[in-house]
Amino acid sequence: METTDLTEVKNYSYSGEKIFPEAQDFLPINGTDYVELYVGNAKQAAHFYKTAFGFQSLAYAGLETGVKDRTSYVLQQGKVRLVLTTPMNADSALNEHIAKHGDAVKTIALWVDDATAAFEETTRRGARPYFEPVVEKSEDGQVVKSGIHTYGDTVHVFVERKDYNGVFLPGFEAWESDYKPEPVGFRYIDHMVGNVGWDEMNQWATFYSDVMGFANLITFDDKDISTKYTALMSKVMTNGNGRIKFPINEPAEGLKKSQIEEYIDFNQGPGCQHLALATNDIVFAVSEMRRRGVEFLHVPGEYYDSVVERVGIIEEDLRILKELGIMVDRDEDGYLLQIFTKPLQDRPTLFFEIIQRKGANSFGKGNFQALFESIEAEQARRGTL
Repeated sequence: METTDLTEVKNYSYSGEKIFPEAQDFLPINGTDYVELYVGNAKQAAHFYKTAFGFQSLAYAGLETGVKDRTSYVLQQGKVRLVLTTPMNADSALNEHIAKHGDAVKTIALWVDDATAAFEETTRRGARPYFEPVVEKSEDGQVVKSGIHTYGDTVHVFVERKDYNGVFLPGFEAWESDYKPEPVGFRYIDHMVGNVGWDEMNQWATFYSDVMGFANLITFDDKDISTKYTALMSKVMTNGNGRIKFPINEPAEGLKKSQIEEYIDFNQGPGCQHLALATNDIVFAVSEMRRRGVEFLHVPGEYYDSVVERVGIIEEDLRILKELGIMVDRDEDGYLLQIFTKPLQDRPTLFFEIIQRKGANSFGKGNFQALFESIEAEQARRGTL
């Protein structure tokens, strides 16, 4: 999977240069390789992600390729790869995962140069093994993979593919499809957010620091992220080149149940709350997704009354941003635009964030109040606030 060009994204390093020197970075990571979701019906889920978000068919594994226990569809848009996997029989760990969590992220796969060294280094530092290094071969070469556990039932898989030229991984074949909805402009995964339980944020921040060599980029406490009713705390962990960012959220004391508590209740434990997908044209992306039926959180109209005063001059037409519900925030390096979908399945768990960075390296702190009030409004409608 190709790396991200520094000329396209300010805080990414094409050369491998350390953007965040405070990261120990003993585990070099080239980028996100793929994100795998365990889902109840992968064929139907693939159709949804193609139709609603413009993902393209890439690869397939199932009965026709000799895989008997599961079926997987691989979708791609820009540098974002999603793997949708469903079990083929009742007596399956995949079924247990789906029964417990619903459609949810299982694997956050990281692209590395040496999957064996990554496994040995992280397990030596305390990571719990998921599986030891294995070599998978086909006529297109070989891939080395290994895995470790992280929060909840989520795992990291290290993927070494320097000796492989196939479409995705050994065991997969190219997925040819006549149905090709136009992409909406996703380029790469900006960050992935994990929700953990009470008083577990520091534990997992330490895991990413000590076990994987990440640095704490930003910390938000309950004074930063709170409303009249609910609060949460978050630490953003990053690797040295900035290509991998993992905000870790935990609940904080409030008058009512926070979105983190609601997520943990319905997910039955910690897990990946959302993927933030980067685009160069958020207005087009959101307009197109709305046309295709994607639902987004509602942002109160009065939020836009103070945008110019708060963020200054922006290139976009504020009237269009208000019409689409796109939020804006600024830091010392520039500004960003962001919006959040409603949950992508019936359980109020996994969702997408769409983000466009105009120089900003932050995470929209100025939008937290409006965002969490919007989430609370949805919680109230569900009766879970």
